Amino acid sequence: MNTKSLTAEPTYKAARVVAPSIERHFKYFHSMVNAESDADFAPTPDISIIENIIDIAFWASLRREEGYSPKFTLAFLPPESAGQPLLFGHKIPLAPNILTKFASAVQQPGIHLGVWIEDGELYLWGTTLAIPAYCFVLEVIEPGLLVIKHRRVDGFGKFVNIAILKGDDIKVVDEQGSTLSDCPTILTSMLDFTLPSSWNDPVNVLVQLAASMQAHKRGGILLVVPTGADEWQESIITPISYPVNPAFSGLTDLMIHEGIEKYHTSWQEKLRRAVDTIGGLTSIDGATIINDKHELLAFGAKIGRSAKSARVEEIIVTEPVVGCSTKVIHPAQNGGTRHLAAAQFVFDQKDAIALVASQDGRFTVFAWSPVVNMVHAHQIDILLL
Repeated sequence: MNTKSLTAEPTYKAARVVAPSIERHFKYFHSMVNAESDADFAPTPDISIIENIIDIAFWASLRREEGYSPKFTLAFLPPESAGQPLLFGHKIPLAPNILTKFASAVQQPGIHLGVWIEDGELYLWGTTLAIPAYCFVLEVIEPGLLVIKHRRVDGFGKFVNIAILKGDDIKVVDEQGSTLSDCPTILTSMLDFTLPSSWNDPVNVLVQLAASMQAHKRGGILLVVPTGADEWQESIITPISYPVNPAFSGLTDLMIHEGIEKYHTSWQEKLRRAVDTIGGLTSIDGATIINDKHELLAFGAKIGRSAKSARVEEIIVTEPVVGCSTKVIHPAQNGGTRHLAAAQFVFDQKDAIALVASQDGRFTVFAWSPVVNMVHAHQIDILLL
């Protein structure tokens, strides 16, 4: 790759600050996976390329076209590495005004604008729906909010986030966060950059449910309780507004499929719809309850403190971000009534977990930590963007 003309310092300073960390991430995981696999992977961008792509995308995100703020996704790879690419008739310079004009045509999920470099110049070559593993991807979520990510090795599940930039605020995902001894499996899956994540893997389904809850932007609580146990009912006010009897097993039934069918687009679409059915119910006031087999038990349920329990007074709060410190706070300091109710539920029902989406975009997983003997609030919105 010829980067000789990429010498101008980006005017968006955060691009220069974060680029070395992003380059290290891609180089490390490319070298590690290439040593273990014969599969093809996207080229690794160097610091100069990373800086310039971030800089151009940031300034494009602040522009408006016919009253709309642009949303788009860039993928750094040559056309021959993309699957069934749509090729432009000629190279188009990568520039903020060009991205702003193209945004309306490529804002649907899954469409990537292909970026490559030739003779030291970055350019757009077309679009693609299929990209190789560990391809550098930049998504513009809203004005000034950029997410750097890449596709998982096996191509399934949500992309893995590496860094979030919002104005001058930079958050780099802590790659070591999954090594915590009491890290919930949902968080481990999202933090393990090399972990394959098949569509019907139970942990990946929880990740998809979290993303679905985040997407409706209404806020909500999803409680995951042990299958066959009734103790969780001690922490729910009766009568439950909307019990489901018998338990709805639509999502569970789809997940037990074996063989080639689970790789078919039609089956994956059925699973997405089943996930969104449950995710949508979390927008209703109260908690949605499923068991660890993902059977739907109730929705619109009101959480109440168990008569056998005390009030939760302290929780530990962490975020999987480099340099983020651990905090011990009163649960009321962590958010509104949803967060307080979820913390109390997990304090009462230590075998359960609670997923809480806020209307402001925050997302927290509450789980009991036997290591510190208190409720652990894992703030994971950085991983869901």
